Amino acid sequence: MKAKSTLIQALIFTVFIGAFFVLHLALPDRDFSERENRVLQTAPRFTLSALFSGRFSSQAEDYVSDQFPFRDGWITLKARGELLSGKDENNGIFLCENETLIEPFSAPEDTRWTSGIAGINALARTAGAPVWFALIPTASEIWADKLPAGAPNDSQRDFIALAYSAAECETVDMASVLSAHAAEPVFYRTDHHWTTLGAYYGYTALARAMGFSPVPLNAYTEKMVTDSFYGTAWSSSGFSWTAPDAMRTYVEQGNARITNYPQGEAMEGSLYEESFLAKKDKYSYFYGGNTPRLVVETGSPGPKLLILRDSYMDSLSPFLFPHFSEIHILDLRYYRAGLYGYLSEQDFDAVLVCYSVKNFAEDTALSLLDA
Repeated sequence: MKAKSTLIQALIFTVFIGAFFVLHLALPDRDFSERENRVLQTAPRFTLSALFSGRFSSQAEDYVSDQFPFRDGWITLKARGELLSGKDENNGIFLCENETLIEPFSAPEDTRWTSGIAGINALARTAGAPVWFALIPTASEIWADKLPAGAPNDSQRDFIALAYSAAECETVDMASVLSAHAAEPVFYRTDHHWTTLGAYYGYTALARAMGFSPVPLNAYTEKMVTDSFYGTAWSSSGFSWTAPDAMRTYVEQGNARITNYPQGEAMEGSLYEESFLAKKDKYSYFYGGNTPRLVVETGSPGPKLLILRDSYMDSLSPFLFPHFSEIHILDLRYYRAGLYGYLSEQDFDAVLVCYSVKNFAEDTALSLLDA
C-alpha cells in the first residue's frame, strides 16, 4: 500500500513537471515584463566560452525563472503562502498597515558610498560654483513605525549623518521636513519613490538650505493625473491584491522649454508625458522617465543650476522653475560625455547633488567624479 502511494505521488509529480515543461516550450518567450518593468532573460546563446566561464549556466537559470509559465501568478501565490505562514514579507518587501509596501534599509557593508563621497568632494573643489548635497530618506525611515515589530531596518538618519560628516560641501536636511509631515502621504504605498507632495516638502528643505523662499503649497492647484498607479514595490512583492496609488501634480509646464537628450541628440521634451499614464510604468510620466540629460529653460529670471540626481528629482525639480533661469539635469548612470567639460562649457551658478539614500549607497556613478 505504501509503495502504491509513493508511486502515485511520483506519477503526479512527473505529470506536473512534464506539463510545465511542455508549456514552457509551447508558450512564446517574453522580452519584457510590464508588471515588473524590466527586461526578461531570453534563451542564452550557447558557446564553449560561455559554458566554461559559467555565464551560460547563470543565464540559463535566469531564463527558466523569467520565462516560467504563469510566472506572475506564481509570485502572487508565493506571497499568499508567506502570509498564511505568519510572515508579512515576500521578496524583501513588507506588507504593512493600510496595504503599504515597504522595503527595509540595510546599511551598506562595502565602501561604494565612500567613493561617491570622494567624487562629490572632488566636484566641490573644482566645480567653480557652490555645491549642495542632499540625501532623501525613503519610506522605511519616515514610516518605520508601519513596519512589523522585529523587521530588520537600519537607521537611514545615521547613514545620512555619516555621509554628511565626510562631505566637503553644503548639505540639506531632507529627513527633518519629511518626518514633520510623516502623517501625510509623502510616499507612495506601492512604490519606492516619494509622492509629489513629498517632493514638495523636499523642495522646501532645499529652499532653506540654498537661501530662497519656497512657493507656498496653497499657491498651487493640485491635479490627480491617475488613480491606478502600481509601483516597483508592488511589482516585486507579489502582493498584487493591494489597492493602487493616485498620482498628483502641482506645477504646470507653463512657458518652460524642455530639451531632452535621450541618445545625445537634442529633441523637444515635456514636463509630463501623458502616454505613460496608459502604461504600467506610470512614474515615467515625469519627463518621460530616465534620461541622461535634460535642459529646462524656465522662463524665470535667476541663476543657472546643475542637478546630478536619481529619479526622485523628476517630481521635485518642477518646483524649482520659479527660482532658476536654467536647470540642467544629469543622470550619471547614463550620462557619459564627461562632467567637468560640461561644467566649464556651461558656467553654472550652483550645483545640486540629490539622491535617495538607497540609491546613493548602491550607485557607483558618482565615484567617477574622483577619477
